[in-house]
Amino acid sequence: MARRAPFLRAPVLLVANAFGTWLSQALANLIKARGYRVHFVLTGRELLDQAPVVRPDVIVLDADLPDLDSVAVCRTLRQNRAAWNMPIIMITATPATNQQRVAALEAGAWDYLSVLLNPEELTLKVDAMARLKLEMDQALEESAVDPASGLYTMRGLERRARELASDAVRRHAPLACVALGIGVDPKGAGDGAAPLPAATAYAGQVLQASRRTCDCVGSLGQGEFAVLAPATAPEGAKQMAQRLSRVIETAGPRPAYEAVADVHQTPVAPESFLEHAGTALHQARAAGIGERIRAYRA
Repeated sequence: MARRAPFLRAPVLLVANAFGTWLSQALANLIKARGYRVHFVLTGRELLDQAPVVRPDVIVLDADLPDLDSVAVCRTLRQNRAAWNMPIIMITATPATNQQRVAALEAGAWDYLSVLLNPEELTLKVDAMARLKLEMDQALEESAVDPASGLYTMRGLERRARELASDAVRRHAPLACVALGIGVDPKGAGDGAAPLPAATAYAGQVLQASRRTCDCVGSLGQGEFAVLAPATAPEGAKQMAQRLSRVIETAGPRPAYEAVADVHQTPVAPESFLEHAGTALHQARAAGIGERIRAYRA
């Protein structure tokens, strides 16, 4: 196989079943030599459990899983677990029919392959998808807005914080940052409660719909959001935290905030502004059932 440029980082491959041991071993031998980290699971349930933990760059999914319908598993990964830009390759031990391919692609697979193709071709397909995934990840990290959710990324929040802080200094105006954390009650997990990814997506949509035109909503991390609020004094920040908490109450938010009454008289670094709101959020979470809305305290 021709020598190719190194990856930006070691890609992670998650293989589900893959016809017992022989194909898994072939994949391991070919892929690991190219710098991959490879994980194996035997069932569809294991795949659904491990995907959010392993966070693979590519999934190779056996079309004939021993416990679940593979197309349904692929659809579930797309709906609840796997990001839109994570490649899923479904693979069959028999010649692939057009009906099978269409069903797999409609469920969110990037490709549906027959194992009758040679191992080198399979490896090159995995390789190409892994490179594309890593390049997209890098582009997203450098982007100001997440195209999937429409929320500002951390980089985008930092950029907007600098712009808003500069404007607030000129105007002698207040500026606030409200942080909200989404948690799922583990006691309710078996009673139809939404898993964290679904609750997080829901909360992001509600925050986008509930924000003022001038507010900037972004992601601080998994299940954590920040709302940069120009012209908002400390008391207004507290009221905003209460309002946003109410509108997404079913997702279980725990809000916190940092606010400055006059940024010109009380200078604050934009990066510190976001960091302070995030710190207050973690302090509020650590308080458990205590104070629900917390201002930043050094």
